[in-house]
Amino acid sequence: MQVHNFEKIWLGAAILLIVGFIATISYGTVGAGIQMVDDSGGQISAQAVQNGESGTAFDDPGVVRQNDSHYVVYVVAQQFQFVPGSGDNPIRIPADTRVTFRVTSADVLHGFSIVETNVNTMVIPGQVAEVTVRFDEPGTYGLVCHEYCGAAHHTMGGSVEVVPRSQYDYQEVSD
Repeated sequence: MQVHNFEKIWLGAAILLIVGFIATISYGTVGAGIQMVDDSGGQISAQAVQNGESGTAFDDPGVVRQNDSHYVVYVVAQQFQFVPGSGDNPIRIPADTRVTFRVTSADVLHGFSIVETNVNTMVIPGQVAEVTVRFDEPGTYGLVCHEYCGAAHHTMGGSVEVVPRSQYDYQEVSD
């Protein structure tokens, strides 16, 4: 059986496309650092978070300094705001540091996505989602809920302000 050159070219192109698709999918699942939501952040009572009686940092959410190069931000998502993050209370963090966001929901399923970054996770009542990122450049990043959470879902947004380390004024919380 004779295969014409034109058929060989199309067969080669089809094989290259298949190999390209497989390579793209493999990179997306392994190489890009994308992870599924899991329970590594722990569990918490959504009712206790809603009442401010969880006995954790979620009772007074905000930025906690671990050391000079690592900060942890505790965020509570609730209809229809992020605390902190929404309105006149943006999340303010220093640039060129590692930041771990620990996010939980006080009521229903929410999303937590920081625009122009790879921070994107579901926020499930009773679970603590944990995402670590490094902000190298100062700027203001949008914060959105990407899971439908009720009639005013479209208003649920906020911001993350990344400022130069020299301008960042961390306030220690005292009891």
